[in-house]
Amino acid sequence: MPKIEVFRDALIRGIGVKRMTDAELEELFPCAKAELDESVDAEGIMKVELNDTNRPDLWSTAGLARQLRVYRGGDHPRYGFFSDKTVTRECGERRVVVDPSVQEIRPWVVAFVMNGPPINEAVLKDLIQTQEKLTWNYGRKRSSIAMGLYRSDLIKYPVHYKAVDPDTTRFIPLQLEQELSMREMLTEHPKGREFGGIVADLPRFPLLTDDNGDVLSFPPVINSAGLGAVQEGDTTLFIELTGTDMDSLLHTASIVACDVADAGYTVEPVRIEYPFDTPYGRKITVPYYFQKPQSVEIQSLSALLGRDLSEEQVLQALHRMGIAGTRTGDSILIRVPEYRNDFLHAVDILEDVMIGCGMDSFTPEMPRDFTVGRLTPLEEYSRRVKDLMVGLGFQEMVFNYLGSRRDYIETMFPPEEWDAAAGRAVEIANPMSENYALVRPSILPSLLGAESVSANAVYPHDVFEIGNVAEQDPRDLSGTRTLTNLGFLTADRGAGFNLVNSRVSVILYYMGREYSLREARDSRFIPGRAAEILLAGSEEPVGVFGELHPRVLEEWGVQVPCTAGEINLERLLEDDAGTGGGA
Repeated sequence: MPKIEVFRDALIRGIGVKRMTDAELEELFPCAKAELDESVDAEGIMKVELNDTNRPDLWSTAGLARQLRVYRGGDHPRYGFFSDKTVTRECGERRVVVDPSVQEIRPWVVAFVMNGPPINEAVLKDLIQTQEKLTWNYGRKRSSIAMGLYRSDLIKYPVHYKAVDPDTTRFIPLQLEQELSMREMLTEHPKGREFGGIVADLPRFPLLTDDNGDVLSFPPVINSAGLGAVQEGDTTLFIELTGTDMDSLLHTASIVACDVADAGYTVEPVRIEYPFDTPYGRKITVPYYFQKPQSVEIQSLSALLGRDLSEEQVLQALHRMGIAGTRTGDSILIRVPEYRNDFLHAVDILEDVMIGCGMDSFTPEMPRDFTVGRLTPLEEYSRRVKDLMVGLGFQEMVFNYLGSRRDYIETMFPPEEWDAAAGRAVEIANPMSENYALVRPSILPSLLGAESVSANAVYPHDVFEIGNVAEQDPRDLSGTRTLTNLGFLTADRGAGFNLVNSRVSVILYYMGREYSLREARDSRFIPGRAAEILLAGSEEPVGVFGELHPRVLEEWGVQVPCTAGEINLERLLEDDAGTGGGA
């Protein structure tokens, strides 16, 4: 979970009080899902741990202070500098012109300008910390979000965002005194060694310059030593963000803009001009409000919380969380604050109502019904299969159910099937990271991930997992269904179809299943060396197995032949119940 450092005095001022003890702060912190990690040190800095990654707006002094202030009864802040689909703020000469060359490199850029009193140590430290926390945690270590700060008074607008030749483009990077090519920076600059892998394989590198051709930065790696050398005493900063997801960039820009506005600075919009289509048109004025209203039924709120709540109580609770709400019929309609983007469902509103009411206001109740705990039939069946797999010499593995599009789709299917396979997968609507954007549709990628880092272990490698996978299903009310599957993999020089076929035969024999095989047309396997498993009397396959395609093994960096298979245990259990079979 994120930990932030804040100047205690700045936090107290932001809350709107003259003084507050640590005990009083700790009593208030739960409304932000925060807790005091370390008290004030000699420099007046305290460390706060935040227990929710869905609220990146809290990862700064200003953001945390805003939530605590409003929760204590303070007024909602108003931000008059946002544009939306109906209103566009005046930008004047402040523009960023995007070149078509970045579309396939790193397509999105957003920006705004902050202007106000000279920046002091506390403001600069908090800006840098906000930059690091947002780009590291929310931006996947700068791969999907990178942020830069520049001295706006030295910039000749418009700013240009383009892709350039990394071998011939040279400038002096921050913290160095000698000029380097952009490719040299990947190996000779500390930030290049840390973040250069994001762009190292690209044919051209992204670059930000002003209208005079002076370099602002090489995103997402390093600023220039000129325009990018921000220091205490500067009064006007140009803040830009580049990345791969437009909504995440706009949200991050909104967070930073609201933070600096709360710190007493004026936010001046910047118009971004694209030569290609974006989700919000070809000209976007940033900060840009893109969130959609959300609603929840009052009756549903009361039922889920187990407590009758009036309209007034709900609206007051939401107000304490910084949310403006109005009643429309039997529902409460909310306007999502500019700095938040974590409302996907009515339950998200319910959570804020619960926190706004005060967690200690809910009286604990003993359960009224008592039942005897027991294993479900599926769990008992799965344990029998686990014992069987261990008896066959396999080692059990346990993996996460969330992963990336690359792991679950692009490494498993040829390019012409990527989109079709991704269309069947269950995606997370607001992933905090591209590494956890999909619910896995198969266990096989998880097993291959383990095999890809096991080359030094003695062969053969026999591994399996019994776990959940998800797939889209329009027949279900949720549009998805979750399945319990057995996945297994063997890596060895002699691994072939006959070996995996014999093991499938053993598994189904001891589980009491009669079956037949049919040639599988599955691009994950070698054609002609894979089969579908059909239970007696059924034409719908319950599993597939065979020799994995060399293309798949190459994608994972696996150097030896592999056989693998996946069987749906729920279908086996249904047949077991219907026939009375089983070992």
